[in-house]
Amino acid sequence: MTTLLIDADACPVKDEAIEIAMRHGLACVLVSNGGMRPSRYPDARIVTVPEGADAADDWIVETAVAGDVVITADIPLAARALEKGAAVLGPSGREFTPSSIGTALSMRAFSQHLRETGESKGYNASFTPADRSRFRQMLDQILRRRSAAG
Repeated sequence: MTTLLIDADACPVKDEAIEIAMRHGLACVLVSNGGMRPSRYPDARIVTVPEGADAADDWIVETAVAGDVVITADIPLAARALEKGAAVLGPSGREFTPSSIGTALSMRAFSQHLRETGESKGYNASFTPADRSRFRQMLDQILRRRSAAG
Protein backbone atom coordinates (compact mmCIF):
# COMPACT_ATOMS: atom_id res chain seq x y z
CA MET A 1 0.00 0.00 0.00
CA THR A 2 1.25 3.47 -0.92
CA THR A 3 2.07 5.79 1.97
CA LEU A 4 2.26 9.56 1.74
CA LEU A 5 5.26 10.78 3.77
CA ILE A 6 5.34 14.51 4.52
CA ASP A 7 8.45 16.42 5.57
CA ALA A 8 6.18 18.43 7.83
CA ASP A 9 8.19 21.04 9.75
CA ALA A 10 7.86 23.85 7.21
CA CYS A 11 5.36 22.30 4.81
CA PRO A 12 2.63 24.79 3.81
CA VAL A 13 0.37 22.13 2.23
CA LYS A 14 -0.11 19.59 5.03
CA ASP A 15 -3.90 19.96 5.06
CA GLU A 16 -4.17 19.61 1.30
CA ALA A 17 -1.87 16.58 1.22
CA ILE A 18 -3.82 14.79 3.94
CA GLU A 19 -7.16 15.58 2.29
CA ILE A 20 -6.00 14.19 -1.07
CA ALA A 21 -4.34 11.14 0.53
CA MET A 22 -7.55 10.29 2.40
CA ARG A 23 -9.59 10.65 -0.79
CA HIS A 24 -7.27 8.08 -2.40
CA GLY A 25 -7.40 5.81 0.66
CA LEU A 26 -3.73 6.19 1.52
CA ALA A 27 -1.91 6.16 4.82
CA CYS A 28 -0.45 9.56 5.62
CA VAL A 29 2.55 10.23 7.89
CA LEU A 30 3.69 13.68 9.04
CA VAL A 31 7.34 13.65 10.09
CA SER A 32 8.52 16.50 12.29
CA ASN A 33 11.16 17.55 14.80
CA GLY A 34 8.32 18.56 17.10
CA GLY A 35 5.73 21.22 17.67
CA MET A 36 2.82 19.61 15.80
CA ARG A 37 -0.58 19.33 17.43
CA PRO A 38 -1.90 15.78 16.83
CA SER A 39 -5.54 16.84 17.22
CA ARG A 40 -5.27 19.03 14.13
CA TYR A 41 -4.50 16.01 11.92
CA PRO A 42 -6.64 13.11 13.20
CA ASP A 43 -6.41 11.24 9.88
CA ALA A 44 -2.60 11.19 9.83
CA ARG A 45 0.06 9.48 11.85
CA ILE A 46 2.47 11.97 13.40
CA VAL A 47 6.08 10.93 13.91
CA THR A 48 8.26 13.18 16.02
CA VAL A 49 11.96 12.56 15.50
CA PRO A 50 14.79 13.67 17.80
CA GLU A 51 16.40 17.06 17.25
CA GLY A 52 19.05 17.02 14.59
CA ALA A 53 19.76 18.57 11.22
CA ASP A 54 18.64 15.60 9.14
CA ALA A 55 16.69 13.46 11.61
CA ALA A 56 13.34 13.88 9.83
CA ASP A 57 14.97 13.34 6.43
CA ASP A 58 16.73 10.21 7.64
CA TRP A 59 13.50 8.79 9.08
CA ILE A 60 11.64 9.42 5.83
CA VAL A 61 14.35 7.77 3.73
CA GLU A 62 14.60 4.77 6.06
CA THR A 63 10.82 4.31 5.97
CA ALA A 64 10.08 5.00 2.29
CA VAL A 65 9.65 2.12 -0.10
CA ALA A 66 9.14 2.00 -3.84
CA GLY A 67 5.68 3.29 -4.64
CA ASP A 68 5.43 5.72 -1.72
CA VAL A 69 5.05 9.47 -2.25
CA VAL A 70 7.22 12.00 -0.40
CA ILE A 71 6.26 15.66 0.00
CA THR A 72 9.29 17.89 0.59
CA ALA A 73 10.98 21.11 -0.49
CA ASP A 74 14.35 19.65 0.56
CA ILE A 75 16.20 18.79 -2.65
CA PRO A 76 18.78 16.41 -1.08
CA LEU A 77 15.91 14.55 0.63
CA ALA A 78 14.10 14.43 -2.72
CA ALA A 79 17.16 12.82 -4.32
CA ARG A 80 17.43 10.22 -1.55
CA ALA A 81 13.70 9.40 -1.76
CA LEU A 82 13.90 8.99 -5.54
CA GLU A 83 16.73 6.48 -5.03
CA LYS A 84 14.30 4.43 -2.91
CA GLY A 85 11.74 4.43 -5.75
CA ALA A 86 9.38 6.96 -4.18
CA ALA A 87 7.63 9.70 -6.14
CA VAL A 88 8.57 13.15 -4.84
CA LEU A 89 6.59 16.38 -4.96
CA GLY A 90 7.51 19.82 -3.67
CA PRO A 91 4.94 22.01 -1.89
CA SER A 92 4.76 24.34 -4.91
CA GLY A 93 3.68 21.45 -7.13
CA ARG A 94 7.09 20.75 -8.66
CA GLU A 95 7.58 17.04 -9.21
CA PHE A 96 11.13 15.80 -8.77
CA THR A 97 12.04 12.95 -11.10
CA PRO A 98 15.18 10.92 -11.73
CA SER A 99 15.75 13.02 -14.87
CA SER A 100 15.26 16.40 -13.15
CA ILE A 101 16.92 15.86 -9.76
CA GLY A 102 20.48 16.38 -11.05
CA THR A 103 19.60 19.85 -12.32
CA ALA A 104 17.80 20.67 -9.08
CA LEU A 105 20.82 19.60 -7.01
CA SER A 106 23.16 21.64 -9.23
CA MET A 107 20.98 24.76 -8.99
CA ARG A 108 20.82 24.33 -5.21
CA ALA A 109 24.62 24.15 -5.00
CA PHE A 110 24.99 27.16 -7.29
CA SER A 111 22.51 29.20 -5.24
CA GLN A 112 24.34 28.24 -2.05
CA HIS A 113 27.61 29.38 -3.62
CA LEU A 114 26.06 32.74 -4.56
CA ARG A 115 24.79 33.20 -1.00
CA GLU A 116 28.18 32.31 0.47
CA THR A 117 29.99 34.79 -1.77
CA GLY A 118 27.47 37.55 -1.08
CA GLU A 119 26.23 37.67 -4.67
CA SER A 120 22.73 36.71 -3.53
CA LYS A 121 20.76 37.43 -0.40
CA GLY A 122 19.04 34.05 -0.64
CA TYR A 123 15.44 35.24 -0.53
CA ASN A 124 12.87 32.60 -1.37
CA ALA A 125 9.87 33.36 -3.53
CA SER A 126 6.58 33.75 -1.66
CA PHE A 127 4.24 30.76 -1.54
CA THR A 128 1.19 31.69 -3.64
CA PRO A 129 -2.36 30.42 -4.13
CA ALA A 130 -1.23 29.26 -7.59
CA ASP A 131 1.47 27.12 -5.93
CA ARG A 132 -1.15 25.57 -3.64
CA SER A 133 -3.45 24.84 -6.59
CA ARG A 134 -0.59 23.36 -8.65
CA PHE A 135 0.38 21.17 -5.67
CA ARG A 136 -3.17 19.81 -5.34
CA GLN A 137 -3.36 19.03 -9.07
CA MET A 138 0.07 17.37 -9.21
CA LEU A 139 -0.46 15.26 -6.08
CA ASP A 140 -3.76 14.00 -7.45
CA GLN A 141 -2.07 13.19 -10.80
CA ILE A 142 0.80 11.35 -9.10
CA LEU A 143 -1.58 9.30 -6.96
CA ARG A 144 -3.78 8.44 -9.95
CA ARG A 145 -0.68 7.40 -11.90
CA ARG A 146 0.50 5.23 -8.97
CA SER A 147 -2.86 3.51 -8.59
CA ALA A 148 -3.11 2.85 -12.35
CA ALA A 149 0.38 1.33 -12.38
CA GLY A 150 -0.03 -0.87 -9.40
